[in-house]
Amino acid sequence: MQAIRREIRFLLNDREQCIAEVSATDTVLDFLRIERRLTGTKEGCAEGDCGACTVLIGRIANGELIYETVNACIRFMASLDGCHIVTIEHLRGPEGRLHPVQQAMVDFHGSQCGFCTPGIVMSLYALWMQSPSPSRTEIETALQGNLCRCTGYEPIIKAAHAVSQYGTPTSDYLLAERDATMARLAAYKDGARVELSEGSDLAIVPADVDDLAVVLQEHPQATIVAGSTDVGLWVTKMMRPISPAVFIGHLDGLKQISSDGDNITLGAGATYSEAETVLTSNFPHLAEFWNRIAGWQVRNMGTIGGNIANGSPIGDTPPLLIALGAEITLRKGATRRVVPIAEFFIAYGKQDREEGDFVESIHIPKAAANTLHAAYKITKRRDEDISSVCAAFNLTVENGMILRANIAFGGMAATPKRAAHAEAVLIGQAWSEATLIAASRELGKDFTPLSDWRASADYRLRVSQNLFRRFWLEKGSADQTAQLVRV
Repeated sequence: MQAIRREIRFLLNDREQCIAEVSATDTVLDFLRIERRLTGTKEGCAEGDCGACTVLIGRIANGELIYETVNACIRFMASLDGCHIVTIEHLRGPEGRLHPVQQAMVDFHGSQCGFCTPGIVMSLYALWMQSPSPSRTEIETALQGNLCRCTGYEPIIKAAHAVSQYGTPTSDYLLAERDATMARLAAYKDGARVELSEGSDLAIVPADVDDLAVVLQEHPQATIVAGSTDVGLWVTKMMRPISPAVFIGHLDGLKQISSDGDNITLGAGATYSEAETVLTSNFPHLAEFWNRIAGWQVRNMGTIGGNIANGSPIGDTPPLLIALGAEITLRKGATRRVVPIAEFFIAYGKQDREEGDFVESIHIPKAAANTLHAAYKITKRRDEDISSVCAAFNLTVENGMILRANIAFGGMAATPKRAAHAEAVLIGQAWSEATLIAASRELGKDFTPLSDWRASADYRLRVSQNLFRRFWLEKGSADQTAQLVRV
């Protein structure tokens, strides 16, 4: 019989919290500002875009205590069980002085109106703990999810470079208290399922993956909440009820990552940040693309499995995974079935998933010899924007001939989808610019894109065709082609 606890337990700065009355839709931001009057954390966009609500959440992962930036506006309270939440009010330097990050922001004039400043400080704090002497690229990446209309960012970047002049992470109180904090968080892990209710509203935090399978059989209509980077907006922008909600972001059994033999396996609960190293080391073409998926806070929260299960036609990872020939394992109770991800998406809002099913893992074949890869994200702004068009190429070329072609697009149809007609034109043909241009002309048979506020149908089709030319310009030089020829 599974033990059930009726409260969540977590640390807020230096104080333990035990809370029983929690709604499935209660956000961390509202709790901080309204319930605890910690008003340094701001509400700007309420959709995870502006970063004014950035806080740190600490959790135990692989025996270590890690802190990550998250958006409090779309993070739900039920997901906090067993975590340590750090807000701007908790930062401090020696003898009551400002924290090094805060002092650097003051001295380098990194704040003007000040509304976005607490979120920026928290992002720079997380960066400083990871990289005390960050490069400009690291700083810009850390600030992707923090919008500031006043400073132009240059004073903030100068402050970020200078933080270690004011102190080092080794003397920071979060590091000094790390062992004690880990012990407190470990004590919260009692192996119990958490069930929280407020009226008819129900939030469930399963004990482990097996318990998740049981919960979903008991509540087949439940909303599964992993990183809440989509579900959060259902609540804050659409006012949608999500009860009963099942929270899975804490499940270590869904975060396992392995790279063995010819395959990479990702637990469906692995976040973008957690999956980045294994994916970009095996597929270098994803390195630039990966840092264009939302901002740092969202990559710390959002999961690969959630991006797949949500089924959005403009999700960033499905086209990549389709082109790579990935498969997913779906689980219902104790039964599992493996589905090619290209076949998982059936129609808009419909996936090959029955009631009680959940995505358990993703399996990606490693790159074979003689393959050429590319991934492209077309957006209105470069950073932290949703794709108008997303494209992924995976071609096998030997002795100047194209033997295999996997090409997938997002934003071009009601689902992420392969470009079957374009692929057929490529296979068996010479590896040349003319071949790729001929294939691009077939996209009109593969897709009938829609017009919306992100892009017109004509633009989507034209830019998708142009990506075939870009692929050739990037991959078609004599030196690169020679590396693919096996005599």
